[in-house]
Amino acid sequence: MGSSFIATHQLWSAQQEEAGAKLASRIAEMDLRQVRVSWGDQHGILRGKTLEVDHFLAALSEGKDFQTATLIFDTTNNPAVPPFEAHGFGDDRLTGLPDGVLVPDPTTFRVLPWVNGTGWVLADLYYRNGERVPFDTRGVLQRQLAALEAEGYTYTTGVELEFYITRLVDPKLGFADSGWPPAPPTVTALSHGYQYLTENRGDEADAILSILRDEIVALGLPLATVEDEWGPGQVEMSFDPLTGIQSADNVLLIRSAIKQICRRHGYHATFMSRPALPHIVSSGWHLHQSLGTATQSNIFPGEDGQLLSGTAMHYMAGLLDNARASSVLTTPTINGYKRYIADSFAPDRIAWAEENRGAMIRVSGARGDGSTHLENRIGEPAANPYLYLASQLISGRDGIARKLDPGPSSDEAYRADVPLIPATLEEALQHFTGSELMRRELGDAFVNYLSTLKRKEISRFNAAVTDWEQREYFEVF
Repeated sequence: MGSSFIATHQLWSAQQEEAGAKLASRIAEMDLRQVRVSWGDQHGILRGKTLEVDHFLAALSEGKDFQTATLIFDTTNNPAVPPFEAHGFGDDRLTGLPDGVLVPDPTTFRVLPWVNGTGWVLADLYYRNGERVPFDTRGVLQRQLAALEAEGYTYTTGVELEFYITRLVDPKLGFADSGWPPAPPTVTALSHGYQYLTENRGDEADAILSILRDEIVALGLPLATVEDEWGPGQVEMSFDPLTGIQSADNVLLIRSAIKQICRRHGYHATFMSRPALPHIVSSGWHLHQSLGTATQSNIFPGEDGQLLSGTAMHYMAGLLDNARASSVLTTPTINGYKRYIADSFAPDRIAWAEENRGAMIRVSGARGDGSTHLENRIGEPAANPYLYLASQLISGRDGIARKLDPGPSSDEAYRADVPLIPATLEEALQHFTGSELMRRELGDAFVNYLSTLKRKEISRFNAAVTDWEQREYFEVF
């Protein structure tokens, strides 16, 4: 970067300083030749630069220049606003889309087992004056975690992530297939499906699942289970619970790793919630969560025969009360809303219940069980992990602050007289932009920014003529 950025940026914590000091010798010992400096964008997709080792070591202290223009892209890299009319969405520092600076977080450093001699590290996005870019979603979650810590709590999350693996027939790499967006690849099924958790169906997919398992474990990620789900080639991976930002960082890497490894072996993996393929069951992202304190790792279990503690009840009430306002953060794509189907494993209404997978919030555990916690089943697997987790903290902290009551358990969740989850991204966006809580916690600039991106996505969808319309009207009228 040179002298225009803070020479020794002084942006790291003590833990990051310690990790950074050890990296140079570690890289030399492993004989690495390059490092991918990756940043999770507004959609939870990795962007970044690959640096030769010497350049990476310099970037540890100086940062690496990076284009803030990437911030204005919607899901397929369509600019949501004319590039040089980007007036910062309320943040004048972004006007004109100046270069930003990626500052690597050395605590996230890993070696990629599927790429020869290549390291990988997450980075945070700053302006050149050393101020954090407010649209950096990792920073959004970090600010929520800091607020939670100031209130005396820690945050623990566990991840269940569903996705599809298909056999790649044609990647559609011709120039005619390029564009915004490019043509989707032609694929065929990995396995027959519809024999939930059967060993034989899992074995049909073992050739690629074994590779994924080995590579994910080699990355040091806390993989717990690999499961055959319902749909043909649908897989669920679950991961051990971790504190703070770790689960969000890991999901960002896991999704990218799975897609890269599958492509290298002739497969295509997708975290799209409901692909347009025959006999498909939607994929979701179930987020397990609890709060702790300095002296107790989980304060959600109840006492004296109660299922949940008072804090857990207030936190859960906040998740329910703000579910519609936070839906853009838990389910950010148009496709994700097509997952919510009555009497399915994807809840369509805002309810809670004990050990009931038809409810949006499932209380996982039992009375007297020290591991009792909440599972939110609303999320889609394409969600930005930082915004998904941030939405939970915003909502749950609000529930605790206002001492909200979640009401009675909905033991028959799909018969409960409770509000519905938004049916479309457009409806969800109205709740999001109108939420005083979201504006207070995220700031007007961020709410306006994310809303602009989502409106662009919605407008492109509304302008497209769908297969349904062609079948419905072309012949009859």
